[in-house]
Amino acid sequence: MLGTATPGGGFPIYGAAFAETVHETDPTVRIETRNTKGSTENLPLIEAGKLDIALVTGEPLHEAVEGIGRPKADVRILCAMYSTPGMFVTRGDSTARRIADLKGQSVAFGAKGSGLVILARYALDGLGLDLDRDFKAVYLEKAGDGPAMVEDGRVAALWGGGLGWPGFIAVSKSPRGARFIAPDAAETKRILAKHGLLKPMTVPAGTYAGQEAAVDSVGSWAFVIARSSLPEETAYRLARALHRGEAALGKRLPQARETTAANTVAAAPRVDLIHPGVQRYLREAALLR
Repeated sequence: MLGTATPGGGFPIYGAAFAETVHETDPTVRIETRNTKGSTENLPLIEAGKLDIALVTGEPLHEAVEGIGRPKADVRILCAMYSTPGMFVTRGDSTARRIADLKGQSVAFGAKGSGLVILARYALDGLGLDLDRDFKAVYLEKAGDGPAMVEDGRVAALWGGGLGWPGFIAVSKSPRGARFIAPDAAETKRILAKHGLLKPMTVPAGTYAGQEAAVDSVGSWAFVIARSSLPEETAYRLARALHRGEAALGKRLPQARETTAANTVAAAPRVDLIHPGVQRYLREAALLR
């Protein structure tokens, strides 16, 4: 069982492409997807053995494995998903140009259980800002509700992250178009100085409709995690299927082009967090010493 997130967000779309690719590459491995509230629900479900694998963003995974505000989680990384540069999107006719322009405004930060909300908390905390104190924070029942709220003016902006994120795609294709707002160079420096788990990331020009210039921001990697008791052979076969199916997965979902065995090695905070079965495959593939 693979835990994803609420409908309309990036995780359910990724989960479907992930499962289809594994089934195509290794028909003996079957994956069922399940909608959840997102990263913050997926972690305890994995720990309780109610999910075999799940999708999580980097910030809640960091807090879980480091025991920040909770006991340390005994979970393992199956693979890196994709990088998640966080930023705001407004309507193209918005007067907002900088993060400071959104202070005091209604902003949709995502579904309550989404790891994107935690990314926003870290990024804004680096600027001395708080979601609930400095903004009129709106938390969504479903991630897919956000774009319509931007379009009809119920919120001034929507927070999201990643390359090919559905919310950004929807707003950028709306009649008024989109404007993206991210930390400027000085703000990025402040954020990274306070929160080292975040990294500088770039959304290349043309990623979204009408986006003529690259957008520099901060973010982290999202991962597919597994319960620590997932059999080593199962994890090995999943890693092998994903490695062999990298091109097919990228064709199904452009954002998933970053789901590679090499990126798993590079993005994992520590090698010991990678599932032993995945480590065995990566060593056989000469990708891990």
